[in-house]
Amino acid sequence: MRAQNQLLHSRARVRPRYALFPLEGYPPSRLPTWPGVEARVLASPALGAAFVEELIDLKKGQGGGTEADGRVETFLHVISGSIELTVDGRTQPLGPGGYCLVPPAADYTAAGTSDSRLILLKKVYEPLPGVTPPGLFVGDAAKVPGEVYMGDQGARLQTLIPDELPYDLAMNIFTFETGHSLPYVETHVMEHGLWFLQGKGLYYLDDTWMEVEKDDFIWMGPYVPQSFYATGPVASKYLYYKNVNREIHP
Repeated sequence: MRAQNQLLHSRARVRPRYALFPLEGYPPSRLPTWPGVEARVLASPALGAAFVEELIDLKKGQGGGTEADGRVETFLHVISGSIELTVDGRTQPLGPGGYCLVPPAADYTAAGTSDSRLILLKKVYEPLPGVTPPGLFVGDAAKVPGEVYMGDQGARLQTLIPDELPYDLAMNIFTFETGHSLPYVETHVMEHGLWFLQGKGLYYLDDTWMEVEKDDFIWMGPYVPQSFYATGPVASKYLYYKNVNREIHP
């Protein structure tokens, strides 16, 4: 927050096919399923996204969750702190880097065992004829290997959700050492929700290079030209979503 004698400005950009939101200037929302919790709705259909992504800041002892509706699946990632995750009555701890994918048929709650920050992503699950929908999937990013991306030792990709037909979404972590980048400008049918975990760099969206840093959020709609290269003294790292493994219908 700036003092009254300072000029106001922002890196925020909202365009028809993409958006960039720094955390500064992004007011919290009150969500009934997370009572008393500071929550920020980063992406939603109102923006143009076909998913909802939220930033949840829990104080120790706070919590929330969702009752199963048979329609919406939820991905939860612990950015910092620790929680107790309860899915259909079974409880387990998740620390920094812990994550889960909760299927539409399951109830879940998350309770902060310390002050914690979470990323939540919700989307309508797309059934695939002849394929059994996945159950609860729980993981730890620290235990997911970073695979060298397209021969560049300075770019590593962690695939958090199995790349298999039952799953209709991908959640990945990309890490770039300073000076390394995506090898080209991508253009594709998938959309992205991207939370910047660490570092800083330049992101190319549509036809413009923009500075980005830790705690920025980016929404990229389908077919938006996009690329990234890392700058600054530490490696850059971001968590991102994309919709995958389903036919595209007219």
